[in-house]
Amino acid sequence: MSDFPPAEPILRDATAADLPAIVGLLAEDKLGATRESPDDLSLYLAAFAEIEADPNQRLVVADRDGEIVGTFQLTYIPGISHRGLKRAVIEAVRVAAAERGNGLGSRMMTWAIAESRAAGCGMVQLTSHTERPDAHRFYERLGFVPSHIGFKIKLS
Repeated sequence: MSDFPPAEPILRDATAADLPAIVGLLAEDKLGATRESPDDLSLYLAAFAEIEADPNQRLVVADRDGEIVGTFQLTYIPGISHRGLKRAVIEAVRVAAAERGNGLGSRMMTWAIAESRAAGCGMVQLTSHTERPDAHRFYERLGFVPSHIGFKIKLS
């Protein structure tokens, strides 16, 4: 056992080698457990390749000494409305259960907002499932405003 505190996680773009840990984080909660398949990474490889090839997509991980302890996807969307405002969308935010409450989620969102600003975005938006009230309080503490109602339809 070391006398040194654990290193701060580094936020970086994910690699294909990170996929098992990312999918594991996505499947870690009650909602993700019903829709993710950590035992079959082939389902995720094509999606990762598409994200990696698109300059408007970033799959980000929080890496602490080789252990993935957080993840999110950041998408930049050029738009016509709001006078041509470019916006960022944050999706699939997950922090490992053992890391929750120590500020990592706030650090990840602060980083995502700064990266979005640097990419020329004038707005950052996200959705959060209605069954995640703790996440809603977290986002509101960071300054996100629940201004819209989101709608989805499954196509498959």
